[in-house]
Amino acid sequence: MTTLSRNRIQTLIKSGEVTVDGRKIVEPKHRVNEGVTLTLSIPEPEDAEPAGENIPISIVYEDDDLIVVDKPAGLVVHPGAGNWTGTLVNALIHHCGNSLSGIGGVKRPGIVHRIDKDTSGLLVVAKTDQAHQGLARQFADHGKSGPLERAYAALVWGAPRGLKGTIDANLARSQANRQKIAVVKTAGRHAVTHWQVQERFGPPDEPALAALLECRLETGRTHQIRVHMAHIGHPLIGDADYGAGYKTKINRLDEPLRSQIAGFNRQALHAGLLAFAHPVTGRALRFESPYPSDFNNLLSSLRKI
Repeated sequence: MTTLSRNRIQTLIKSGEVTVDGRKIVEPKHRVNEGVTLTLSIPEPEDAEPAGENIPISIVYEDDDLIVVDKPAGLVVHPGAGNWTGTLVNALIHHCGNSLSGIGGVKRPGIVHRIDKDTSGLLVVAKTDQAHQGLARQFADHGKSGPLERAYAALVWGAPRGLKGTIDANLARSQANRQKIAVVKTAGRHAVTHWQVQERFGPPDEPALAALLECRLETGRTHQIRVHMAHIGHPLIGDADYGAGYKTKINRLDEPLRSQIAGFNRQALHAGLLAFAHPVTGRALRFESPYPSDFNNLLSSLRKI
């Protein structure tokens, strides 16, 4: 049985794919009487506009409805301005082939959440309309009434006071730089990040040089963890957009840590935990991803301070 979204059905009606007693209708609000026969024709899904590309990807889990990927840093999730090829979507179109039954009538993977190009870690993608709708509802609910969990490992400059805390600060496009996100006092989108210190690095009798945090999202906004941590004075190591002011701190470090941090050319953020209910079967699914080698090497060096 094919499950279609409300928007998809409305599009099919407007396209003349629905008849009432053999008469074509094109108005979604058309009133029907009891006893009539409704016929719905579902065209074969169109080929996706992005071309499939044979890009290696790490598949953590896959079935007929969805696929979970462990994305490497440096891979853009979705085609867009400046990145029309070489993305995760291009890779998934090639990998999944005919197993994509069509999202909104197009053979494409259903992206319900994203992680930044230079963030590594877990991502779930829908292969069918039904899975796409079910996953979208869970992510829109932010785990308030279901098993959705998202946890990130973050290496930050310094260490917050206390062992754990919550950052509740609205986010919006920066007025100074539209490519960046900023904390705003009014308007913007509600954003909440829960953090917990896992390790502190540095001499025991001095303020921490850096810390390993676990960050859990209650909401999922663009650049949320990066902006929130910078907002409380602890930007992510390697974050050129929100932690550029800490570059001078690198020069005061001893080798080889100085060279290692200077050469760490991405934000030190890894999406290590993803849990959700299967959107079709309801089965609880939980996945964990180990630190990638660059993150792990940096962590090992910090532990030697």
